[in-house]
Amino acid sequence: MPTMKDLAPEIFRQRLLMEARWNIEVDAEMVRGYLLGLSAELGLTPYGEPIVFSPAAGQGRPENAGFDSFLPLINSGISGYFWTEPRFLSVVLYSCTAFDPDAAVAFTKGYFAIQGRVACSVF
Repeated sequence: MPTMKDLAPEIFRQRLLMEARWNIEVDAEMVRGYLLGLSAELGLTPYGEPIVFSPAAGQGRPENAGFDSFLPLINSGISGYFWTEPRFLSVVLYSCTAFDPDAAVAFTKGYFAIQGRVACSVF
């Protein structure tokens, strides 16, 4: 696959994708707390409340059940996807302000009691 060309080099953008398996029970309130805690840990400022969605029973495939979430930030946002049965998360942090990816990984690992590694990509 070709590398994406930077079409707007004058605009600073930093993106981080994290994926991992967690070891605790997770509900919508925990997802909200995670988004707010991650933004605070990284010094990023929300301008709204976290939004957390969970399809009603019978909607979608059972193996995909969980939570979809978003926290708007002054300089972009955090999107999170949490599958409850396999206890798997995929979080995308997009910011026009620099942040420490290692701090994001450490916070995520601690918050969800992740025993294994957090796979991540910074771009």
